Amino acid sequence: MVDNLTATFEGALHDVTDARFAAEDFLRTLADVSPPASPECWNDILLVVNELAANAVQYAPGPFELRMRPTFDGVHVTLHDTNPTPPAPRPFHPNTGGGGIGWHLVHTLCHQVSVVTQADGKGKDVHVFLPW
Repeated sequence: MVDNLTATFEGALHDVTDARFAAEDFLRTLADVSPPASPECWNDILLVVNELAANAVQYAPGPFELRMRPTFDGVHVTLHDTNPTPPAPRPFHPNTGGGGIGWHLVHTLCHQVSVVTQADGKGKDVHVFLPW
């Protein structure tokens, strides 16, 4: 049995790395019980967690919370932040310093992506499901 992960971060730049480390610890425990179908599953989950955490730090002032739980055939990742505005895809322009590729990447790697805004307007949950 693998315990669900719930980790809260202040929203500082270093918290992106800390969220990735927390996700890696969760995946290590999960792999002991149920190995991933391929190494790409592990890497894809860490990449998506990194993107979601980076977006939270960049676009949502204040703390964010990372939750992860195993599902029948994958991993459900939820990232809660303080910005109620749903992420939106934007064009990628490599000559302007990057940016714009993260949300496209999340949609490409995940089986399902949904955004739930809080009724009080104080944030949102981004839910993604990835294969394992």
